[in-house]
Amino acid sequence: MRIAFPLIGGGDWTGGRNYLLNLIRALVTYYPDEVTPVLFCGEDVASSETESFLQLPGIELVRSDALDRKRRLRSLLLSLAFGADHQVKSLFDEKDIDVVFETAQFFGSRLGIPAIAWLPDFQHRHLPWLFSPFAKLKRELGFRAQIKAGRTVMLSSLDACGDCERFYPVTKGCTHAVSFAVPSPRVTRMEAAREIADSYGLPREFFYLPNQFWVHKNHLLVAEALSILKRQGRNIVVVASGNTRDPRNPQHYERLCELIRTHGIEEQFRMLGMIPYEHLGDLMRASVALINPSLFEGWSTTVEEARSQGVPLILSDLSVHHEQAGENAIYFSRKSADSLADVLAGFSPLSDEERDFLVKKSAEEAVFRVKSFAKSFLDTVRLCSRGQSL
Repeated sequence: MRIAFPLIGGGDWTGGRNYLLNLIRALVTYYPDEVTPVLFCGEDVASSETESFLQLPGIELVRSDALDRKRRLRSLLLSLAFGADHQVKSLFDEKDIDVVFETAQFFGSRLGIPAIAWLPDFQHRHLPWLFSPFAKLKRELGFRAQIKAGRTVMLSSLDACGDCERFYPVTKGCTHAVSFAVPSPRVTRMEAAREIADSYGLPREFFYLPNQFWVHKNHLLVAEALSILKRQGRNIVVVASGNTRDPRNPQHYERLCELIRTHGIEEQFRMLGMIPYEHLGDLMRASVALINPSLFEGWSTTVEEARSQGVPLILSDLSVHHEQAGENAIYFSRKSADSLADVLAGFSPLSDEERDFLVKKSAEEAVFRVKSFAKSFLDTVRLCSRGQSL
């Protein structure tokens, strides 16, 4: 089957691009004879955004100005008004596409090709104050258009399936949970990982928070928790890396840095900003634990990456975090800085030997999860191609 994957993510949503990369990698690794991924993007997309995809075997790349980012609103309006954007439809037809993987863009109820609508999460319903009225309306209309068009609805967790069926009752019993997974990275010796940590001037013991600096990622709670710990005389260090631009709240990173200065915790809360992707795994390995304090997740990429290499987890009390990590994490209240401070103060780092054991165990488990991810997605594609959706 030839599956169309319009490029998602871009500069602001690196998680979306990484999700797509991991999905296609899993498919070409475990089902190379059953799937041909065709990546579609606009002429205005930089080659650096597609480079990592082109390193995968068996993938095809199609560029067209019909998919330029500046044309997206026009494409959506055409799809809503006439049932399809015929430039895009013709492009899919020309490339003999069997199924379209549709996310963040609706290609119309008369596309004429079976389509899977991946709804990443329902953050606009849970945290509506983080969205402008226009952004919230656009997201809601997009979801409703996809559902009304009879798309095969795919979500990343059972928690999200429950949300979907509650917010959009017509989907009850017709949603498909496909929880993504990532392969275990190259095994890095602890000494080598610490050399990378040393290059950033980090202490031997630190907690790692590799989330982009968006409001809902809840870095402010971490700053408050570290302030509490500093007043208690505890010198605990959290290191944060990620994209510093929140497109919905452009001043957020500056406000976070100002709060850190106000509390005098610059040494306790180290801000690295964007770092090379290959260093992310090294810093996870060198850290004593990964923290995800998020107020909302669909299925956390950073948690999945930490799971794949046996990094201890300290997570906010989201139901999806419990679904993702189960008993293999320590949880705290996402609304209480005191709760996080207590967990950080009481955390006992594992020995290098214990961490090495977890690395090997997690690598084996990651292989199973990635295979399951690819199979679940392919099963959903097969249902979609047979017209079994809503």
